[in-house]
Formats: sequence, C-alpha cells, structure tokens
Amino acid sequence: MVDGTQAQPVSPEPPCEREGERVPIYLDHAATAPLRAEAREAWLEAAAAVGNASSIHGAGQQARRSLEEARERLAAVLDADPIEVVFTSGGTESVNLAVKGLWWSRQPDAAAVVLPDGEHHATLDAVEWLEAQGAPVHRVALDRVGRIRGDAFVRALAGAALATALVANNEIGTVNDSAALSSAAADAGVPLHLDAVAAFGHVPVSFRRWRGTARGRAGLVAMSVSAHKIGGPTGVGALVVSRTAELSALLHGGGQQRRLRAGTQDVPGAVAFAVAAELAEAERAAESVRLAGLRDRLVRGIRQAIPEAELLGDPVDRVPGNAHVLFPGASGETLLFLLDQAGIAVSTGSACQAGVPEPSHVVLALGRTDAEARQVLRFTLGRTTTESDVDAALAALPDAVSRARAASGR
Repeated sequence: MVDGTQAQPVSPEPPCEREGERVPIYLDHAATAPLRAEAREAWLEAAAAVGNASSIHGAGQQARRSLEEARERLAAVLDADPIEVVFTSGGTESVNLAVKGLWWSRQPDAAAVVLPDGEHHATLDAVEWLEAQGAPVHRVALDRVGRIRGDAFVRALAGAALATALVANNEIGTVNDSAALSSAAADAGVPLHLDAVAAFGHVPVSFRRWRGTARGRAGLVAMSVSAHKIGGPTGVGALVVSRTAELSALLHGGGQQRRLRAGTQDVPGAVAFAVAAELAEAERAAESVRLAGLRDRLVRGIRQAIPEAELLGDPVDRVPGNAHVLFPGASGETLLFLLDQAGIAVSTGSACQAGVPEPSHVVLALGRTDAEARQVLRFTLGRTTTESDVDAALAALPDAVSRARAASGR
C-alpha cells in the first residue's frame, strides 16, 4: 500500500539486452511503458494459483481474496471506493463502457453527447458509432495549446445526456482542469466521464476530489485508467464508476462487478495492475521532477539544433515526460523511420489505419494545417529514460530532419 511518505528519486532501470544486442532507445512510453519487474513477479505468483474468483470452494475464495485485495489497493491509489473499481481489458474497453453505457442509460429528455476535439480515438470512434445510431453530438473546440475551452464546454452541456473529456491529452500532453470540468457537468446535471489513461501515474489523479460534492448521476461518474501505461501488463484496465451512476453494461453473462462487466475476472492482471499503480504513485513526485528536467533538456537541444522546430501543447501545464514537436518541412512518418533506423523509438502521435498515415487530429484541433499535422513527432520519456538516451536522440535528430526534408523536396 502507498503509505503517504515521499518517494526517493528512482534510478532509471537499465536497458535490456537480447542475445548481446542492446534494445533501441525507447522514447515512446506513452504508447506503452516497459513492464515493471515487480508487476511481472506479482502476475506470475498470482497466475500460479488455481481457482476462479466466482467459485465458492476454497481455491475460488482464495482467488477472490486476491482479486478484492487488488481492487482495494488500486482504489486507494485512485482515491476511490473499492466497490467503484470495475476491472476491464484496458483503456479502450473502459472508455467504451463509460460512453456507451452512459448513453444507453440516459434520461429520456437528454439528447446529446458532449465531445471535445482532440480526444483519444477510443472515445472519438465510440462517439462516432453512437452518432451513426442517431445520437446528436455537441463538439467542443480546443484552444491553441490543446486545452478544452471551458466556456464552450459549459455551453455544450445544455440538454446533454453525457460528457466525456481527457484529463491529459495523450498526444500533446496538455493537462485539463478536471475539477472544473466535473463542477460544470454537475451544475448542468450531466454525467461526466474522464479519460485518465494518459494522466495516471504522471499527474495527480483523484476520483473523489474531482467528483467533489456532486451527488447522484451528475458530474464526474466514471473514470478510465489502464495498466500498461504505468508499467503493468497489457490487456488490463479499470473503469471507476460512482455508486450512484446509472450505466448499462457492454458485456452480459455472469453478473460480476455490479453487473457492469460480465466474465471471469483476471486475477493475475488485477494483482499486477495494483502493484504497478502503487509503485507509480509512490515514485510520481520525484519522477515528475526528473522527467520534466529530461524533457526540458530534450526541448532545448532540439531548439538549438533545429531553431524552427516548435513545441506543441501547453509549455508548462503538461505531462512531465511529453515533448510533442512540429518539424516544419519534415514528414513525421519519415522522421520516425529514420530515427528507428538509428535505434531511437518515438511516435508520430497520429492515427494510422490500414497502414495509411493520417494527419494528427489533435494537431488539426489546434488550428494547424493538414501539412503541419503530418510533420510532428511525440517523444515520451519514462522511468527507464536516461540523460544519455536524450543525448542520443539529439545527436540523431539533425541528420534525420535534413534527410526527411530532402525526401519531401525541401
């Protein structure tokens, strides 16, 4: 359990070796973080036990105890009640359960979904699916640094059935005022879902504090998180659902987890998630300072080598390890390929469906052009990142940018 004491600075874990070959420098922690050794060991130990958590014999009840202990531990980190934690297969399922579940259980006179621009595709695609079924959508613009416009959000809440919003933008790292969004939704009598997948483990996350004094089915009623973003296993997530929320299930067939998510529960995954969450929260304050310093080192180096490069997102109020950079005249996809060839793993931050690169919808939501939305890279640093990793990326970037511009005719 997290005991509230201040964590000591964490020494970055060394890179792994595969048959004597060094793994490429990994600067894509926002996509998935390296699995923590403690989470792996917790998963293996729990997986060695026999028993279905829904069985009534001794082995089943032991599995149940392990599951409920994991729920309690995760709830403590999220500042929620254990009964409010519903384990899922990951962030995408959590978002879909929240958005579709709230829509299907809406009040008869509530008629629209409030959707800020720049949301994660799990949210965008879920809402677009509802829209195709006839759900009206009230879209909310972002400002120039990618923050949800508070005045526009308040106006969009009129007559809405539900609202959804990112705690921190997964591409550009800008952090929103979650407490203010929840308060606005509560005042309007609208249930709110917060997507905290990109924020959890990096900025303070508190379901109880953000919910504030809201009661009933309005204000913050659901919040999504995922294990693999904080060093837990892939395929594990959670949706925090307030006791008073009215939510229809996506999956039926067993009545588990308040009948919100049927199916045999993943005990090893839940245990490993709880371990990763406790470690991430214990390290968060110290790691935030360290990663912000490394990020600033990276941004300074980029600006010195490539003066026309531009940091997108809020320059201060952002996820500590995120540096989302526009490189004018250089294709992000080409840069990604060239850096990968140099042993540096980064991301464009844009969607890529059926192998066809698309411009970043988040960058477009900032008011940028289609061309600019194709000229971005996302560097995301994490607990394994070192100064030498940052310096290696800075050493490789100028040549990559020069070659990418030459390939585009610049």
